[in-house]
Amino acid sequence: MARILSIDYGKKRTGLAVTDPLQIIAGGLATVATSQLFDYLQAYIAREQVEMIVIGEPRQPNGEPSENLARVQQFVSRWRKAVPQVPIQYYDERFTSVLAHQAMIDGGLKKKARQNKGLVDEISATIILEDYLRSKKR
Repeated sequence: MARILSIDYGKKRTGLAVTDPLQIIAGGLATVATSQLFDYLQAYIAREQVEMIVIGEPRQPNGEPSENLARVQQFVSRWRKAVPQVPIQYYDERFTSVLAHQAMIDGGLKKKARQNKGLVDEISATIILEDYLRSKKR
């Protein structure tokens, strides 16, 4: 089997998470500058076998598209044209940042560490991936 990678796409920074090769456990991978995301992912899939990518679909709590959705759609379109052998799929990311902050609090991280936006993005990507994996098992 190959890994599944998830993306919490942001305007400036993007959080990444990945499964183990058996697709059992999701863990944070990195936070990268969004401007470097495409190159980072291409280098990663050259080293590791990736079956698919799950990208957070940014929506407001009422289901309406958020302002970031257009940027995400542009990235997805570019990816599908350039790397069609690694499919990319949208997954609802509503409330993942809130859940990431709560996970940091529950994990005992100090306030200074919780202000690390890169860490929040990486944890958000992990939550997206964990939710996706749970939805596949249903």
